Amino acid sequence: MYKGQSGMWSWLFHRIAGLGILLFLLVHIVDIALLNFGPKVYNEGIALFSTAPIRIITLALVAGLFFHSFNGVRIILIDFWPKASRFQGTMFLIVMILTILCFLGLGWFIIAPIFGVNLGNMPAGM
Repeated sequence: MYKGQSGMWSWLFHRIAGLGILLFLLVHIVDIALLNFGPKVYNEGIALFSTAPIRIITLALVAGLFFHSFNGVRIILIDFWPKASRFQGTMFLIVMILTILCFLGLGWFIIAPIFGVNLGNMPAGM
């Protein structure tokens, strides 16, 4: 049993991020299906993505995507490199640092329009 060490947290965060990504996929299928109801319904549905609450939820999605992908690489390294399990804690720290750095870089573009920051030539729904 992990008893609160990095392996347990990595496992838990990986599962939560995967479920969040799955939930987003289901929402994405629904928003694409709105095309069947005409452009007016589709445009109204897509306009929801530019609201502040949805942008904040999108931040969680982006963090989950980064963590899930970087942690997936860590898991692959542990599976295929016999000595990698010795560095599990260090690799988890690297995954967290990469996740935070990438999240901060992209997160600004998602959250800035809430505060009225004009980011230039971006689609209205972004």
